This record gives sequence, structure tokens and C-alpha cells, in this order.
Amino acid sequence: MKSVVICSSSRFAEEVREFSKQLKEKGVMVYEPSLYRASGGDWEKIRDFDKRFVALGLVHDHLHKIRLADVVFVYNKEGYIGNSVTLEIGYALALNKPIYAFCDKDEEKCRKVLFQEFISSPEELIKVLR
Repeated sequence: MKSVVICSSSRFAEEVREFSKQLKEKGVMVYEPSLYRASGGDWEKIRDFDKRFVALGLVHDHLHKIRLADVVFVYNKEGYIGNSVTLEIGYALALNKPIYAFCDKDEEKCRKVLFQEFISSPEELIKVLR
């Protein structure tokens, strides 16, 4: 079975964790985003000087996960995709990775056309990964 990396805004942290958990229970290799602030990290407690390095580490970590995965899945509940995920989609595209998304309500046409298909459940995604 192919591996998948999930790209998502930290605002969907709980849903992404649950989606990922269901995939892992079915034997899928899942690379999850770190979602720093949603994981208990308090961005406001980091000194301004250090924020650049924390952000750089998070970006490089997730880009590495995109390189490792066979498939990219964008968890874009209600069509929301932020700046970081847009960057990740571009990177995945440059690596010629197939990109799937959760919701088809993305209003950005140039981004929406990059998605292979819209998948609304872990079960549907598993079918693609086989």
C-alpha cells in the first residue's frame, strides 16, 4: 500500500489526527503535519528571534515528509487552505506527487485544478492507496 502525507491547517488538528488514526488502523503509513500550536506548543511564548528558526524547522520537516510519501492528501475542511498548505501543494506538484483533497469547495481555481480527486473519508483514501 502507498504512503500518504497529510497537509492541513492547524485549525483542523483534531480532525486530522482522527483521520490519520483511522488510516493507521488500516495499515497505512501516514506522515502527519506537526501542527505545532495545536500540539500544545505556545507560539506566543517563543522569543521573536527564535520564531524564525522554529518556523523554518516546521517547514523543512513537512517538506521532507512530502518527499517521502507516495501521495499527498490535503485536508481542507470547508475548502479552507492557508498559505503554508498552498506552498506544500506547489512543492508536491514540483515533485510530481498525486494530490487529493478532502473538500471541493476551494474557490481558488488555479489550485483546485491540481487535485486528482476529492476524497471525504479514510475508507475512500485507502482505495486510492492500494
